[in-house]
Amino acid sequence: MITKFTDPFDHYLLDDFLDEDHALKLSQDFIPYDSPHWYVYNNPLEVKHACNNWYHFPPTTYQFFHYLNSEKFVEYIQEITSESKIFIDMGLHGAGWHMHGTGGKLNVHLDYSLHPKTELLRKFNLIYYLTPNWDPSWGGGLEIWSHDSENNKPKEKIKIIDCKFNRAVLFDASKNSWHGFNDPITCPEGVYRKSIAVYYHTVAPANIDPRTRVLFAPSKEQENDPEILELIKQRSR
Repeated sequence: MITKFTDPFDHYLLDDFLDEDHALKLSQDFIPYDSPHWYVYNNPLEVKHACNNWYHFPPTTYQFFHYLNSEKFVEYIQEITSESKIFIDMGLHGAGWHMHGTGGKLNVHLDYSLHPKTELLRKFNLIYYLTPNWDPSWGGGLEIWSHDSENNKPKEKIKIIDCKFNRAVLFDASKNSWHGFNDPITCPEGVYRKSIAVYYHTVAPANIDPRTRVLFAPSKEQENDPEILELIKQRSR
């Protein structure tokens, strides 16, 4: 089932994205949280593990990433979004497996505008949630924020999309699309927020902001912290 929303930017919920057995297999494919194959982010803006190395994906996950980047699935995305031409990124730049344990977080942010290798516009994000029986009270839901054009920062939290098992979220990342989750998650030890991410690109317009790195926003508690503000500057360069 696909549900489209337009406020504050186009986003789509795709519940029951796969049959449940397949989704469970993908969930079980994740490598252990303490595996050395993760790239670990642990700073005041983001606490997460990420892996985009195809070599570490078991067969089911490997085949699934291949499908998400296939001509057939790209045509499906083009049909949903009415975008005429979409390009894939087999390098999974910024994409792949994402995993958050207790205390995990991801400050609200804007994604990079231009892919650093292809210089294509990052147009759509697809995030697929893979933790069975996730309790929304643990947090980790995707916050969708409106844009303060005068100050180039998030303005108002419009909604939270729960990271429900077997739910995919597709959204237009090119429309000042602030998203993330500021509050550290409180899942029990041994439970992890698991997700798969794939990004789709289009030809960049001439007037695009040529940013190739993420732009974070400070949380309310961080707004007047000069060290946090400097970290945000460094991360955006």
